[in-house]
Amino acid sequence: MNEAAVAATLATGSGRDARSLVIRNLVKEYRRGVPVLRGISLHIPGHGITAIIGPSGTGKSTLIRCINRLVEPTSGSIVFRGHDLARLRGRALREARRRIGMVFQEYNLVERLTVIENLLCGRLGYISPFRAWLRRFPDRDIAGAFSLLESVGLSDFATRRADSLSGGQRQRVGIARAMMQEPDILLADEPTSSLDPKTSVEIMELMARIAGERNIPVIVNIHNVELAKRFAGRMIGMANGEVVYDGPPEGLTDDHLKKIYGGEGWLE
Repeated sequence: MNEAAVAATLATGSGRDARSLVIRNLVKEYRRGVPVLRGISLHIPGHGITAIIGPSGTGKSTLIRCINRLVEPTSGSIVFRGHDLARLRGRALREARRRIGMVFQEYNLVERLTVIENLLCGRLGYISPFRAWLRRFPDRDIAGAFSLLESVGLSDFATRRADSLSGGQRQRVGIARAMMQEPDILLADEPTSSLDPKTSVEIMELMARIAGERNIPVIVNIHNVELAKRFAGRMIGMANGEVVYDGPPEGLTDDHLKKIYGGEGWLE
């Protein structure tokens, strides 16, 4: 799709690519003159899983966090649903962010709350501060939370405190909480790095299934290349803050991986 067609689709919010994300010349500097992201330009389609791979410190997490403005971009644009997320402020930014689901490496649950209360935190952007303070949620939200708990296989854990769960169970709660936002896109920042191999596969399967059922695009930052290739329809390889590979998993060769990760030793 050319840029004019992308812009038209985003402006109307219609068509198969209505949930496309268009990043143009994105730069992030934590220290002036030392860019972590060096002019990233990407068009992420409005469906399927896109995996971002690369060594630690290359800007993968920064890229993910610039999209939902947990990190402020230095320059460039991030166009989603007809809005440049990089320029939104105040209420407009809050309204945009509540439709961007986020799954975190360390789960980011409220440990002292129950599982069902953690899920309902995903609706805080949709109710008044007073009702949020009282934890008074509409019946529809409560019913939706219980339905999602069943969907992620935790229907028997609703009243358990979050700090009593295993890592895999916590990440399932994190995914369900993100889905409670009714997001237009799901971002996942190293969602499996704290998990064992079997649980990592289960978490990726869960994200793929739930996002697929809702036709929500997923962007996942992940270290495990084989796991990424198994679930993603598109791979983005980063090195030194730049995109050095962008294509299908089957096109990712050892030569690409050497360029992404540097040298051959890591392949042995």
